[in-house]
Amino acid sequence: MKLLAFAAIIFALIALPSACSMPNLEKPECGEAREDVKEFYSYHFGNDMTFTPENLALREKYLTPEFAAQLKSKPENGDVFTTGTTDFPKAFRVGACEVTPQGGTRLEILLFWKDDVRSEQRQIFVDAVKRGDRWLVDNVSTK
Repeated sequence: MKLLAFAAIIFALIALPSACSMPNLEKPECGEAREDVKEFYSYHFGNDMTFTPENLALREKYLTPEFAAQLKSKPENGDVFTTGTTDFPKAFRVGACEVTPQGGTRLEILLFWKDDVRSEQRQIFVDAVKRGDRWLVDNVSTK
């Protein structure tokens, strides 16, 4: 009888956690891209967000060569990875993701400003493409 009770407890410890877990309905591409884009934005928010040639060079490993080249021709005014202005957000969160017809991903990035006088949220979108074993940022837009 004790052996049967012990077996029931072991079964419950193994089976119940998997029965209660939520299935991941996100496509594998989104999960992979989400991690790489989150790594990029964590780096970006943790460092000087001012758009300069030096700061762009430090971020190039997260960008497609084509997008990096496009950004090199932009004037130095504002943060091209968030709002295009010097009104830098305080935090971000990676939101919804969809796989594009070309096999890339489009991720929603939520930007947050919160202080004593302001509480605001905006969204931008990041297109990412897989190059080798990494997902690289290929575009940032408001639409």
